[in-house]
Amino acid sequence: MQTGFNELLTVTFTLFAVIDIVGSIPLLLSLKKQMGGIPEVKATLISGGLMILFLFLGEPLLHVLGVETHSFAVAGSIIIFILGMEMVLGIEFFKADKDSKSSLVVPIAFPLIAGSGTLTTIISLKANYDESLLLIAILVNLIIVYAVLKSLDLIERILGPGGMVAIRKFFGVILLAIAIKIFSSNVPGLIK
Repeated sequence: MQTGFNELLTVTFTLFAVIDIVGSIPLLLSLKKQMGGIPEVKATLISGGLMILFLFLGEPLLHVLGVETHSFAVAGSIIIFILGMEMVLGIEFFKADKDSKSSLVVPIAFPLIAGSGTLTTIISLKANYDESLLLIAILVNLIIVYAVLKSLDLIERILGPGGMVAIRKFFGVILLAIAIKIFSSNVPGLIK
């Protein structure tokens, strides 16, 4: 029982770090002002739908493309590592579409919440953890995403600019460690 709970915490925390909803608060606040508000429920449901769809159909899609899960997990660990480096160093490798005229799906649900890093992480984690565990972790993170979207202004006032930078860097270091773990546990599966 304790091992299952620890795994759930690991997977939930990994997704939380990759989604980086706290680190996205400055951009979300800007989009909220430009768009005249963010429909929190709709944004949460769309991004959740993308994550769940990729959880169940991501692997069959890989097989159609002729890519093994271990290969994708290693590739995903490299992307997660780069995301962690972005967060720690403050350098942007992956450019997000910040056009305010884009629909809700594009700037907020994808790529901010359920972006390529999140979808890659789901497949990478699926190589090491149970689907049901991942589904619970996704649902927990969607609750957190909704809560953050609902209270953007309050969070900005509480954390302040320095607090938001510190949190982003902390999650960056955690992501680096997670990326190394996923990489090292999947590389042996590539060697035949």
